[in-house]
Amino acid sequence: MGLITIIDYESGNVRSVSKAIEFVGFNSKVTHNKEEILSSDGVVLPGVGAFGDCMDKLKKYRLVDVIYKVIEKKKPFLGICVGLHLLFEESEEFGIHKGFGLVKGRVVRFRGNGLKVPHMGWNTVNIKKQNKIFNGIKDNSFFYFVHSYYGVALDETEIASCDYGVSFTAAVNKDNMWGVQFHPEKSQGVGLKLLKNFCDICEGKL
Repeated sequence: MGLITIIDYESGNVRSVSKAIEFVGFNSKVTHNKEEILSSDGVVLPGVGAFGDCMDKLKKYRLVDVIYKVIEKKKPFLGICVGLHLLFEESEEFGIHKGFGLVKGRVVRFRGNGLKVPHMGWNTVNIKKQNKIFNGIKDNSFFYFVHSYYGVALDETEIASCDYGVSFTAAVNKDNMWGVQFHPEKSQGVGLKLLKNFCDICEGKL
């Protein structure tokens, strides 16, 4: 059985993602070791907190170039919540911060329309393009969200969207790279199915 590494960079929910991956029957390891990340079968970048702080911590552990190498090597990669935000060109969260630039677009804050911020709780996800990460998952399934900022992909990477006063990107895919705004590790059965799909992709089963 292959190994999925979860990047450890002092961000929340790293352990819960690891436990969810193990629950669906795969090996996982939480690490910021470059060699372990690059030698694994798949990589997950979770994220809780502010965009700029998360990017600073990735730089602290010298992981920015490692993530680019993961993408270049076509190793399956999954960004979760802020892990998705970091894939965009930039974010306006507490100032303007540059992201990886792998998804065209910006990360902005929910505004107006009487919305309660953060967007917290269950919401439906509109699957716009058939994709193996959603294998066996029905359109408009409910996933769990916790976020005050959102991205809107301006390229062809968006594969799912969600509505909360405004339509925003719920999931992206480009080659071996995926990103989701929701928390699959908190989304019960449907979230575990998505994580299993990702692990199956890592092992070449999907």
